[in-house]
Amino acid sequence: MRRSMVVANWKMYVSRASARVLLREIVDAVSEPPSCEVGVCAPYVYIPDCAEIVQGTCVLLGAQNLSDHKDGPYTGEISAAMLSEFGCRLVLVGHAERRYLYGENNLSVAARYLKAIEYGIAPILCVGETLEQREQGRTFQAIAEQLDTVISIAGIDSFTRAVVGYEPVWAIGSGQTASAEQAQEVHAFIRSQIASHSPRIAESLRILYGGSVKPKSAPELFAMPDIDGGLIGVAALNKQSFLEICNAVKV
Repeated sequence: MRRSMVVANWKMYVSRASARVLLREIVDAVSEPPSCEVGVCAPYVYIPDCAEIVQGTCVLLGAQNLSDHKDGPYTGEISAAMLSEFGCRLVLVGHAERRYLYGENNLSVAARYLKAIEYGIAPILCVGETLEQREQGRTFQAIAEQLDTVISIAGIDSFTRAVVGYEPVWAIGSGQTASAEQAQEVHAFIRSQIASHSPRIAESLRILYGGSVKPKSAPELFAMPDIDGGLIGVAALNKQSFLEICNAVKV
């Protein structure tokens, strides 16, 4: 059975002080072993502080992005090797905001994913459709293209070390959440796409839902058979709401 996972994505909503306090609260509250895997993706500059706090605990440390280059003259970029030095075990790849605000495309996302795999960091590959694509009936087409590019570059076997996050772009930070049925439909499609290459990998692959998940909506979402947890934004900025979401996952 797939083990559930809930990952906080703090984005740029935390300060150094608030990040330290929040992470200590989460670490103190998460039981050993937890009912689900819990991770926190922190801004780059706070990763050293966070690495110190999670050391020796069951909370996984992650980053919000990484470079698609191994090393070289890329001012402002952070490589997988650098993240690995600080004990990062997760990294978001292809988050909707990176794709649609900063122009990351399927090829550059696949290259970032591959770098994470090469350095032993589990990529959380984010896929999802825009509102326009959904309204035009192109949701599955958009997601298939995003997945197929990664599979062609990194290979299907790489998904044994990866997580997929479904993020409908229209729900990111909007307060709108896909219904449990809408989310399940897309999660099932993602699993079927992976199954077309490897049924074994598809069955074990964890697929998280991200898109304004709140404590109130989490139980219904997580009850769906192909939703294995959540990628949590704003609700992860409050210890109580984040823990309520963690407690909502199926065991």
